[in-house]
Amino acid sequence: MKEKNSVRKLAVMAMLVAVSVVLTFFIHFPLFPAASFLEYDPADIPIFIGTFLFGPVSGLLLTVVTSVVQGLTVSASSGPIGILMHIFATGSFALIAGNLYRRLHTRKGAVLSLIVGTLSITAMMVLWNLVFTPIFMGQPIEAVKAMLVPVIIPFNLLKAGVNSLITFLVYKRVSVFVERMGLITLDSADKIRYNN
Repeated sequence: MKEKNSVRKLAVMAMLVAVSVVLTFFIHFPLFPAASFLEYDPADIPIFIGTFLFGPVSGLLLTVVTSVVQGLTVSASSGPIGILMHIFATGSFALIAGNLYRRLHTRKGAVLSLIVGTLSITAMMVLWNLVFTPIFMGQPIEAVKAMLVPVIIPFNLLKAGVNSLITFLVYKRVSVFVERMGLITLDSADKIRYNN
């Protein structure tokens, strides 16, 4: 039974990776004309959902696999730098928000986890934009610093915030749907706590 559940969990995680890549292929656009290289995409929504379903370690694994697949296919133009930045930023969400939601497994806990996760992504992107963007864009670090407040911080707050909001709206339906498909089994606590 344990092996069967492990296979089912891997199947769900593989589906989440596939959905993430497909979403990025169809939906990606710049939010700020001054920084067209910063594009919104909903790739993190399946990762956020997987983190809430299976915990922080699985969320981090989802992040790494999705980042690599996405970086080699639909986001190939961003190269290894894009892959690393995605892993660092969304990986911080998986670990921080995933652990927080595991301890506060309620509706309020979900909201708090998503807010903290959004802030962690934004903080990580500030750091890694300072490290990688001068290399990626061939610009001095001073130019990147000048973009932090007007562009980089609001972009990442908006992107992660929108993805978190959508995750909050669809998570319960997705978790119940996945259980009804027989792919995972949610215990009774998992079913009711999110309603509180």
